[in-house]
Amino acid sequence: MASDSNRRLPIVVALGTTQTLAWASSYYLPAILADPIGHDLGMSANWIFAAFSAALVISALLGPRVGRQIDLFGGRPVLCASNLTIAAGLILLGVTTSIPVLLLAWLLLGIGMGFGLYDAAFAALGRIYGDAARGPITGITLMAGFASTVGWPLTAFGLDHIGWRDTCFAWAAAHLLIGLPLNFFVLPKVAGAKAAAVDAVKPQIPIDRTMILLAFTFAAGWTVTGAMAAHMPRILEAGGATAVQAVAAGALFGPAQVFARILEATFLKRYHPLVSTRLACLTHPIGAAILAVAGGGAAGAFAVFFGMGNGILTIARGTLPLAIFGPKDYGYRLGLIGAPARMAQAAAPLAFGLLIDLIGIKVLLVSSALSLAALLALCLLRPDSGRSESEAAGG
Repeated sequence: MASDSNRRLPIVVALGTTQTLAWASSYYLPAILADPIGHDLGMSANWIFAAFSAALVISALLGPRVGRQIDLFGGRPVLCASNLTIAAGLILLGVTTSIPVLLLAWLLLGIGMGFGLYDAAFAALGRIYGDAARGPITGITLMAGFASTVGWPLTAFGLDHIGWRDTCFAWAAAHLLIGLPLNFFVLPKVAGAKAAAVDAVKPQIPIDRTMILLAFTFAAGWTVTGAMAAHMPRILEAGGATAVQAVAAGALFGPAQVFARILEATFLKRYHPLVSTRLACLTHPIGAAILAVAGGGAAGAFAVFFGMGNGILTIARGTLPLAIFGPKDYGYRLGLIGAPARMAQAAAPLAFGLLIDLIGIKVLLVSSALSLAALLALCLLRPDSGRSESEAAGG
């Protein structure tokens, strides 16, 4: 289960790089390209966002199967497949001239995201390092925390200079020339995987109290994340911020995420992940309260508090199930826990868009309630609750 510690840094750097590439060229793509694609194809940009939401649902449905494959064969074949699938989806997107081809392109991108975003990378690290994977998981999220910071300007640059179609082709080439070689040559091959797979029986993981509480926690958290990613400037302006203040606040979100992940890698690593995850669920309500009291001038403070919580919650999605349940069947379990979160993330932009139309800035009461509900669920968990329930069930 353990790997040579001398190889840890190359693996973390390689996975951090490929995760940055994967997020930048899939999840963060529609924010820049939806309008120009819709304009060129003579359709509403809502079609692109609808296809993107469907892709997120597909990736959620694939999560448990992908995790199981990583448990059996390691992360290298699955993550390499993600590079090939995302590249194929981007190429098809670049040549699309109709809605059916557009939907097919996002179908491929959804499969590629299921194979290649954080849950798959976390499962790969769990397969390599076992209980010691917390540090590497934090390491790759530190790097990939800059995916939007890198991806949005590069995509916008490509749009301005070579057009959206060639930008899609360029991202596809990056997967084939950078992502695929890194995943293939740096990630270790799992010894005895084929023999183990022949004898393997699909694990019977009970959907017990601990699993349900964790799934709810991350679904609630990712609903807030998906909503804020789509609507934060609009929400801040509804709270009294000017357009300039809202944009400036948005620019603080990424650095706040990275700062929180540095805290996790240094100070918070001495505590159980339950501690940092509970703290992460408090930051969004605190930021909302500051915004409510101080008005639009506190938009930056809101963005910093929310960004810090989101930065730690991303890490916790990988480290908390590992700490509670251990490395056995970790990838499969991660897929089961993460599926509701991905579906919630897909639905959140539309749901919160409708809520903002109805209640304006009061939508932060809804998002804060979700964060506090996640905190309550975490308070019902103990550090050993997963392993003790497994033992009680005879696992």
